[in-house]
Amino acid sequence: MPRWHVSTKDLLHDGRLQVAGIVEEQHPDRARLFAQWHRMDWPVMVDSLNLLGISSVPVTLFIDEHGIIRAIDPDRSALPAFLNKSFDKPAVAPPAVSAVPERPMLATRPAADTFEAWRQYGDGLVLWGGVARLSDAVTAYERAATLAPRDGPVHFRLGVAYRMRHDSGADRSGDFARAATQWSQALAVNPNQYIWRRRIQQYGPRMQKPYSFYDWVNEARAAIRERGESPIPLAVEPSGAELALPQKEFVAAAGSNPDPKGDIQRDAEGLIEVETAVVPARSKPGDPARIHVLLNPNAQRKAHWNNEAQDLVFWIDLPPGWQADQQRVTVPSARPPTSRETRTIELELRSPPQASAGEVTLNAFALYYVCDGVDGVCFYRRQDISLKVRLGN
Repeated sequence: MPRWHVSTKDLLHDGRLQVAGIVEEQHPDRARLFAQWHRMDWPVMVDSLNLLGISSVPVTLFIDEHGIIRAIDPDRSALPAFLNKSFDKPAVAPPAVSAVPERPMLATRPAADTFEAWRQYGDGLVLWGGVARLSDAVTAYERAATLAPRDGPVHFRLGVAYRMRHDSGADRSGDFARAATQWSQALAVNPNQYIWRRRIQQYGPRMQKPYSFYDWVNEARAAIRERGESPIPLAVEPSGAELALPQKEFVAAAGSNPDPKGDIQRDAEGLIEVETAVVPARSKPGDPARIHVLLNPNAQRKAHWNNEAQDLVFWIDLPPGWQADQQRVTVPSARPPTSRETRTIELELRSPPQASAGEVTLNAFALYYVCDGVDGVCFYRRQDISLKVRLGN
């Protein structure tokens, strides 16, 4: 899209060409930042649910003055001839086709308990219901997936809804892992669907990445500020896997166990809540997987991190033959004396090539300083964490 933009700017300025774009992004504000960076001042629409059903990008269309597609993925050299040609109006106008469902009565559940009714209801809730209706959208897609368990698109859209809820602030524990599972199920139905595969690659291991997905964000912001503009804010900052560069070989690293005898007192109070996700949700023996561990202070207890003490430390025990790119991970404390942010640990694992198919539970733990309540007592605690890795084709 940037190359087309550069080559057509003069035509846009002269009014000889109109351009519109559609992006298949989970986070549309990132697409807006990219457009601001490259000064793409034409409409950019978002199809997070893959309603268009396309399986790869980019797709370029030449559309004439009557709304008829005249070329698909043409070479840029064909543009002058297309613009210089006037097309005859068709005797019969093409039918109006829309992949986007009409705005539904969002308060009304489907009258018919059918796959199509629930899927369309879920689409409408995601498109027009906002954050307040994401849980209803999840329920709708879950019902549709139950009625048609081999429908790849509905599994993909259910994964999108889970991830949207995860990012919304109204998330439920396990939403990230559920999103990864649904995307994997969708891809199992149609392994040639690149859009679905891209969502898994976005959060997955380095060896399965075609490129770094969002390493351009800081460069874009710097260039926009240099022009005297304010960069479009992002609802969710890209991090970890989303910024990681691809690598060809798995690089294993060892570390020292920070609590080898298990002496540190456990977080029996539940001051820190843990959520885990493995991407992809299922991997072949010998293939890598990326582990995501999210630690959140318990809001009901008004718990918060004690940043005046040592950094958080994470450790994972590796069964024989397993490898990790980081066995011990340190998460630096924030600058304020106390804080309540989510702390994220990411590492990559590789199972032995001869491992048996099935679910393997790996033991890990985190050590941290946490305080109970606004002016409450602060503790040094350990939390044991179980990581479930599914192996199989």
